[in-house]
Amino acid sequence: MTERKLEILTIAQGLFMTKGYPATSVRDIAKAAGVEAASLYSHINGKEELLDRTCFDLAEKFQDGIAEVNDIYFDAAQKLKMAIDTHVHILTNNIEAAVVFQRDWRHLNDHRRNDFIQLRNKYEDGFRVIVQNGIDEGLFSEVDVKFAALTILSSLNWIVEWYDPKGKLSASQIAENLFNFTFTGLRK
Repeated sequence: MTERKLEILTIAQGLFMTKGYPATSVRDIAKAAGVEAASLYSHINGKEELLDRTCFDLAEKFQDGIAEVNDIYFDAAQKLKMAIDTHVHILTNNIEAAVVFQRDWRHLNDHRRNDFIQLRNKYEDGFRVIVQNGIDEGLFSEVDVKFAALTILSSLNWIVEWYDPKGKLSASQIAENLFNFTFTGLRK
Protein backbone atom coordinates (compact mmCIF):
# COMPACT_ATOMS: atom_id res chain seq x y z
CA MET A 1 0.00 0.00 0.00
CA THR A 2 1.37 3.40 -0.93
CA GLU A 3 2.00 5.99 1.74
CA ARG A 4 -0.74 8.22 0.31
CA LYS A 5 -3.27 5.37 0.24
CA LEU A 6 -2.40 4.55 3.86
CA GLU A 7 -2.93 8.21 4.75
CA ILE A 8 -6.34 8.17 3.03
CA LEU A 9 -7.24 4.94 4.85
CA THR A 10 -6.34 6.50 8.21
CA ILE A 11 -8.37 9.61 7.42
CA ALA A 12 -11.34 7.49 6.38
CA GLN A 13 -11.13 5.40 9.55
CA GLY A 14 -11.30 8.55 11.64
CA LEU A 15 -14.35 9.76 9.72
CA PHE A 16 -16.03 6.36 9.85
CA MET A 17 -15.44 6.28 13.59
CA THR A 18 -16.91 9.72 14.27
CA LYS A 19 -19.66 9.89 11.64
CA GLY A 20 -20.29 6.22 10.98
CA TYR A 21 -19.63 4.48 7.69
CA PRO A 22 -23.06 5.14 6.12
CA ALA A 23 -22.92 8.88 6.90
CA THR A 24 -19.39 9.35 5.54
CA SER A 25 -19.25 10.25 1.86
CA VAL A 26 -16.35 10.04 -0.58
CA ARG A 27 -16.51 13.85 -0.66
CA ASP A 28 -15.99 13.91 3.13
CA ILE A 29 -12.92 11.69 2.78
CA ALA A 30 -11.56 13.75 -0.11
CA LYS A 31 -12.06 17.02 1.75
CA ALA A 32 -10.30 15.68 4.86
CA ALA A 33 -7.48 14.37 2.63
CA GLY A 34 -7.19 17.76 0.91
CA VAL A 35 -8.06 16.53 -2.59
CA GLU A 36 -10.98 16.71 -4.99
CA ALA A 37 -13.37 13.77 -4.81
CA ALA A 38 -12.60 12.82 -8.43
CA SER A 39 -8.87 12.68 -7.77
CA LEU A 40 -9.42 10.48 -4.71
CA TYR A 41 -10.40 7.72 -7.14
CA SER A 42 -6.86 7.64 -8.45
CA HIS A 43 -5.93 6.19 -5.05
CA ILE A 44 -9.00 4.13 -4.12
CA ASN A 45 -11.97 2.48 -5.84
CA GLY A 46 -14.41 3.90 -3.32
CA LYS A 47 -15.18 4.02 0.37
CA GLU A 48 -16.15 0.33 0.24
CA GLU A 49 -12.51 -0.51 -0.43
CA LEU A 50 -11.48 1.40 2.69
CA LEU A 51 -14.02 -0.40 4.86
CA ASP A 52 -13.00 -3.74 3.38
CA ARG A 53 -9.31 -3.04 4.00
CA THR A 54 -9.97 -1.96 7.58
CA CYS A 55 -12.09 -4.99 8.44
CA PHE A 56 -9.94 -7.62 6.77
CA ASP A 57 -6.58 -6.19 7.89
CA LEU A 58 -7.69 -6.38 11.52
CA ALA A 59 -9.33 -9.78 11.00
CA GLU A 60 -5.99 -11.05 9.69
CA LYS A 61 -4.18 -9.71 12.76
CA PHE A 62 -6.69 -11.44 15.03
CA GLN A 63 -6.37 -14.70 13.07
CA ASP A 64 -2.58 -14.60 13.23
CA GLY A 65 -2.71 -13.86 16.96
CA ILE A 66 -5.05 -16.70 17.93
CA ALA A 67 -3.23 -19.16 15.66
CA GLU A 68 0.07 -18.30 17.34
CA VAL A 69 -1.45 -18.65 20.81
CA ASN A 70 -3.03 -22.02 20.07
CA ASP A 71 0.16 -23.28 18.39
CA ILE A 72 2.37 -22.97 21.47
CA TYR A 73 2.73 -25.53 24.20
CA PHE A 74 1.28 -23.72 27.21
CA ASP A 75 -1.59 -24.62 29.46
CA ALA A 76 -5.02 -23.14 28.78
CA ALA A 77 -4.67 -20.42 31.43
CA GLN A 78 -1.43 -19.17 29.85
CA LYS A 79 -3.00 -19.33 26.40
CA LEU A 80 -6.04 -17.41 27.60
CA LYS A 81 -3.81 -14.74 29.09
CA MET A 82 -1.86 -14.45 25.83
CA ALA A 83 -5.03 -14.42 23.69
CA ILE A 84 -6.57 -11.66 25.80
CA ASP A 85 -3.36 -9.64 25.73
CA THR A 86 -3.05 -10.00 21.97
CA HIS A 87 -6.69 -9.04 21.41
CA VAL A 88 -6.46 -5.96 23.62
CA HIS A 89 -3.27 -4.78 21.93
CA ILE A 90 -4.69 -5.22 18.44
CA LEU A 91 -7.71 -3.13 19.40
CA THR A 92 -5.78 -0.41 21.21
CA ASN A 93 -2.94 -0.05 18.70
CA ASN A 94 -5.36 1.66 16.29
CA ILE A 95 -8.55 2.51 18.10
CA GLU A 96 -10.11 4.21 15.07
CA ALA A 97 -9.69 1.12 12.90
CA ALA A 98 -10.89 -1.06 15.80
CA VAL A 99 -14.09 0.96 16.20
CA VAL A 100 -14.80 0.69 12.47
CA PHE A 101 -14.00 -3.04 12.60
CA GLN A 102 -16.44 -3.58 15.49
CA ARG A 103 -19.27 -1.34 14.31
CA ASP A 104 -19.23 -1.17 10.53
CA TRP A 105 -18.44 -4.67 9.24
CA ARG A 106 -22.18 -5.06 8.68
CA HIS A 107 -21.86 -2.60 5.76
CA LEU A 108 -19.54 -4.86 3.78
CA ASN A 109 -21.13 -6.18 0.59
CA ASP A 110 -22.89 -9.53 0.93
CA HIS A 111 -20.00 -11.65 -0.32
CA ARG A 112 -17.35 -9.89 1.76
CA ARG A 113 -19.64 -9.81 4.83
CA ASN A 114 -20.01 -13.59 4.58
CA ASP A 115 -16.22 -13.95 4.29
CA PHE A 116 -15.83 -11.69 7.32
CA ILE A 117 -18.34 -13.71 9.36
CA GLN A 118 -16.46 -16.90 8.52
CA LEU A 119 -13.22 -15.32 9.78
CA ARG A 120 -14.97 -14.08 12.91
CA ASN A 121 -16.38 -17.55 13.57
CA LYS A 122 -12.94 -19.09 13.06
CA TYR A 123 -11.51 -16.61 15.56
CA GLU A 124 -14.24 -17.44 18.08
CA ASP A 125 -13.39 -21.11 17.57
CA GLY A 126 -9.84 -20.31 18.69
CA PHE A 127 -11.20 -19.06 22.02
CA ARG A 128 -13.49 -22.07 22.29
CA VAL A 129 -10.45 -24.32 21.89
CA ILE A 130 -8.73 -22.55 24.77
CA VAL A 131 -11.78 -22.85 27.03
CA GLN A 132 -12.30 -26.52 26.13
CA ASN A 133 -8.61 -27.23 26.75
CA GLY A 134 -8.90 -25.56 30.14
CA ILE A 135 -11.81 -27.82 31.03
CA ASP A 136 -9.96 -30.89 29.74
CA GLU A 137 -6.83 -29.91 31.71
CA GLY A 138 -8.88 -29.51 34.89
CA LEU A 139 -8.03 -25.79 35.13
CA PHE A 140 -11.49 -24.43 34.22
CA SER A 141 -14.90 -25.36 35.56
CA GLU A 142 -17.35 -27.23 33.35
CA VAL A 143 -18.98 -24.38 31.45
CA ASP A 144 -20.84 -23.89 28.21
CA VAL A 145 -17.80 -23.44 25.97
CA LYS A 146 -19.53 -21.33 23.32
CA PHE A 147 -21.12 -19.07 25.94
CA ALA A 148 -17.80 -18.64 27.74
CA ALA A 149 -15.94 -17.77 24.53
CA LEU A 150 -18.58 -15.27 23.45
CA THR A 151 -18.64 -13.69 26.92
CA ILE A 152 -14.86 -13.28 26.88
CA LEU A 153 -14.92 -11.76 23.40
CA SER A 154 -17.79 -9.44 24.30
CA SER A 155 -15.79 -8.15 27.26
CA LEU A 156 -12.74 -7.63 25.09
CA ASN A 157 -14.58 -5.98 22.22
CA TRP A 158 -16.33 -3.51 24.51
CA ILE A 159 -12.95 -1.82 24.98
CA VAL A 160 -13.46 0.18 21.79
CA GLU A 161 -16.34 1.99 23.48
CA TRP A 162 -14.37 3.35 26.43
CA TYR A 163 -10.64 3.00 25.83
CA ASP A 164 -8.65 6.21 26.06
CA PRO A 165 -4.97 6.03 25.09
CA LYS A 166 -4.36 8.88 27.55
CA GLY A 167 -6.38 7.17 30.30
CA LYS A 168 -4.98 5.86 33.56
CA LEU A 169 -4.78 2.22 32.39
CA SER A 170 -2.37 1.05 29.71
CA ALA A 171 -3.39 -1.61 27.22
CA SER A 172 -1.29 -4.14 29.15
CA GLN A 173 -3.01 -3.24 32.43
CA ILE A 174 -6.42 -3.57 30.80
CA ALA A 175 -5.45 -6.97 29.41
CA GLU A 176 -4.19 -8.10 32.82
CA ASN A 177 -7.39 -6.97 34.56
CA LEU A 178 -9.60 -8.62 31.95
CA PHE A 179 -7.62 -11.85 32.22
CA ASN A 180 -7.89 -11.82 36.03
CA PHE A 181 -11.68 -11.31 35.93
CA THR A 182 -12.11 -13.94 33.22
CA PHE A 183 -9.85 -16.49 34.86
CA THR A 184 -11.55 -16.00 38.21
CA GLY A 185 -14.86 -16.82 36.54
CA LEU A 186 -13.52 -19.91 34.76
CA ARG A 187 -11.15 -21.31 37.39
CA LYS A 188 -12.09 -24.62 38.88
